[in-house]
Amino acid sequence: MKISDRRVTALKDIRRIVIKIGSRVIASTGEGINSRRMKRIVREIVELHQRGYEIVIVSSGAIVAGMKELGLHHRPKGIPLKQAAASIGQSRVIQLYERLFREFSLKVAQVLLTRDDIDDRRRFLNSRNTLLTLLSYGVVPVINENDTVAIDEIRFGDNDLLSGLVTNLVDADILIILSDVDGLFTADPSVNPGATLIPVVEEIGKDIESIAGDSISIEGTGGMLSKVETAKKVAEYGIPTIILNGNVSGLLEKALDGHEAGTIFLPKKSRLTSRKHWIAYALPASGRLILDNGARDALLLKGKSLLPSGIAGIQGEFEIGDAVTCEDATGKAFAKGLTNYSSKEIAKIRGKKTGAIEAILGYKDYDEVIHRDNLVIF
Repeated sequence: MKISDRRVTALKDIRRIVIKIGSRVIASTGEGINSRRMKRIVREIVELHQRGYEIVIVSSGAIVAGMKELGLHHRPKGIPLKQAAASIGQSRVIQLYERLFREFSLKVAQVLLTRDDIDDRRRFLNSRNTLLTLLSYGVVPVINENDTVAIDEIRFGDNDLLSGLVTNLVDADILIILSDVDGLFTADPSVNPGATLIPVVEEIGKDIESIAGDSISIEGTGGMLSKVETAKKVAEYGIPTIILNGNVSGLLEKALDGHEAGTIFLPKKSRLTSRKHWIAYALPASGRLILDNGARDALLLKGKSLLPSGIAGIQGEFEIGDAVTCEDATGKAFAKGLTNYSSKEIAKIRGKKTGAIEAILGYKDYDEVIHRDNLVIF
């Protein structure tokens, strides 16, 4: 199938959309929220809603909005000041969304998430049920990271990552990232005037990641590399991502109608289940297991579960149910899964046959250290 045909195929049967709106689209340092631009974006989202699309918004801008209220000219670095700016800015942003959507007789709901809401499977499912219920009532959820309480250990890092996780959380059909650039270029267009837009990315490899580079602005925390990495994770879930220039009107409808607009990152043909996507990208790894060549091949080539006999080493401390990465002898991580045994237990049974587990530990709950159903191959 031609790449152009795959673009058309990827945009078929779109019903539920996650739209991430970047800080530099709706806010700027010193000026705060750009209400005029927000009004135009809201109007375009309403038009999509009227066409039958379900919309979930992941909105940045809270900290920048709070910076204006506090008279700050530089993005705060300390957690207390960030949280203070966010606590002021979040209320300003959601009030504006409420007022703008109310003009079109649509309701919005503010949903603030922390990393714990995604990492914990029960909270993940509770958050999903809440969001799906809101959508069933025609409400537009407006999601942001709960910066007022989040600390570094439980932060997403930027709203690009959050939007990718939300795409999985709500079983969306597409992720659209509204940025202040037209999409991914062959080089930085601000430096290289000969750079050209890449309309379609079929697969995100090291070449694409290298092109993306990385940048951090005062208005936001994510650059193009962050967006490309998010698109790569979303592609694993079988979902396309489009990066559009949020400063240009009319692109949302144009892109969804199949016209060339921005950069579309095509999904992988074989998709991870929601649960495996959660294991792969939502859960932080608590430890590492070093496997011998036999165990590596059993996982990669034969679709087997991980048994204790193939574990050559262990690093980190973790408990039953934690996520751990699996590495080969060279230190290359090739899989991630949920462990059935703690690090202390694995230290005792590694390299042993499954029949010896009970004799060593005094009990045997599982034959496998990581069951295939809880294992994701990268």
